[in-house]
Amino acid sequence: MYFSRIELNRDGPAVARLLKSLAADEYRHHQIVWRLFKGSQERDFLYRREDAGHWPRYYTVSTREPQDNDGLWNIDTKAYAPSLENGMTLAFSLRVNPVVTRKSEDGKRQRHDVVMDHKKQIGFKDMPAADRPPLQSIVRDAGLAWLRSRAGKHGFSIQEGLITVDGYEQHLSSKHAGAKPIRFSTVDFGGLLTVTDEQVFKQALFSGIGPAKGLGCGMLMVRRI
Repeated sequence: MYFSRIELNRDGPAVARLLKSLAADEYRHHQIVWRLFKGSQERDFLYRREDAGHWPRYYTVSTREPQDNDGLWNIDTKAYAPSLENGMTLAFSLRVNPVVTRKSEDGKRQRHDVVMDHKKQIGFKDMPAADRPPLQSIVRDAGLAWLRSRAGKHGFSIQEGLITVDGYEQHLSSKHAGAKPIRFSTVDFGGLLTVTDEQVFKQALFSGIGPAKGLGCGMLMVRRI
């Protein structure tokens, strides 16, 4: 496996046009990263976008090294073979698309944004305005419930008092003009976790957590403390 930091070559060709394209639609970031791993119909990488000002920056975990054939990017790649032990405490950062599956009235299973679902479950719409909890409180409660339900399955545990939950954002993008819009939401987590199953946790580092991985979600970034 490989871990890469990918930054725009600011002296490269067509920089202004690329920045304009990226600003126009979230899906363009997806296309940029896929282009660096072209040659396979199956996604074999995770990525996380962390811009430096208005300059795009991506982090990736992949089975192959990213390749820039356009002269647009500065790519720093190293082998990724994390050494893990049960009981190890790590600092982490995670951006996810947190959803919950509910049955609709016609019996079909549908995915819902956990924040909007939580608002529905607590009757937010019908609450007097003075009694409505602030959005950040709803995001934290819904986000922590989602992460708590998945932590053990991915080989780690969390101390909820040491976890930040923020950055809730709803995204709307499209593959091309006239295409059906792609809607998804993201939440950012940060804090400390403890490894409970090193093999399962390593798989989470390599394969990600939650849906929408092709759109920059699910990459678990960790460091020793």
